Amino acid sequence: MSEDFGTGNNVISLASKRKQAQQIVEEAKEVFRMQAMAIASLSNKINGEFTKAVKLILNTTGHLIVCGIGKSGLIGQKMAATFASTGTPSFFVHPAEAYHGDLGMITEEDVILLISNSGETEEVVRLIPYLKQLSVPIIALVGRQDSHLATHADVCIDISVDREVCPNNLAPTNSTLATLAMGDAMAVSLIKEKNFQANDFARLHPGGSLGRKLLTEVRDVMHTGALPVVSPEQSVQDSLLPMTQGRLGLVLVMEQDKLLGIVTDGDLRRALHKYSDLSKVTVDSIMTSTPKTICETARLSDAEEIMKQNKIKALVVLDNGGKVSGILEIFDD
Repeated sequence: MSEDFGTGNNVISLASKRKQAQQIVEEAKEVFRMQAMAIASLSNKINGEFTKAVKLILNTTGHLIVCGIGKSGLIGQKMAATFASTGTPSFFVHPAEAYHGDLGMITEEDVILLISNSGETEEVVRLIPYLKQLSVPIIALVGRQDSHLATHADVCIDISVDREVCPNNLAPTNSTLATLAMGDAMAVSLIKEKNFQANDFARLHPGGSLGRKLLTEVRDVMHTGALPVVSPEQSVQDSLLPMTQGRLGLVLVMEQDKLLGIVTDGDLRRALHKYSDLSKVTVDSIMTSTPKTICETARLSDAEEIMKQNKIKALVVLDNGGKVSGILEIFDD
């Protein structure tokens, strides 16, 4: 059966498919617009209760326990991980598992963060009497201020949204996003109050690339040993061999262990254009007499920043006495 691509029905079908595709794109964009509005409205809910929550967590001698079920539980697990990785000891407890032994994880030194959009989630609400008996402060992230959880919590943070982005107003979408955003706001506030710095972050992330950058010192990765060195009175031509053998794209110009400058492969290229006979040109006439240097105990991340800002590929490394101890390439990262 042959297909006639020239018929009117085929033209209509093609136009219909294009219209459908455009509609899908617009619907997706509308999701982002609605969720952006939901997040923006949260700023109006930051008040004294938020401050109380942050202070409670700051002053605890124990852990911040995060607890929720369903979608709130999944968000809660992410929140606990964020708190823990940014200097606030925290872990997640599943409310159903709590009644099968995990209540033993919670002590009177802790603070608990209970998450429930309705504020009536049975598995969460039934923890309240036990927590009250233990005198554990309760922070509630809740969407209804007249709910059981909201009225029995020590601190109540409003995470209500006008509606879900779900067209049926059923699937947790805007509400879970609001919960996540409020948790991030709390984590960031704690980071600032604790003066949690990049080095602190690195200590908690030693296995990641960021942790390596922040914890690694220049001396851990620099080139040492037989560094390419020439004297200032040598000819530029004589510097070609040590530069080639060194494979670092430069030679150090030194005199009696004192660094006078460097000659890079870029300096050589410029010299080739300028001079006809490199055997008659001395190294000190083309060298960079004020090369960028860094101490061997500096962080690798600081060295990388210097190289990127100055658009250079290598740094001369000095020891604590100011003597050359190595060369660091940006490719060493």
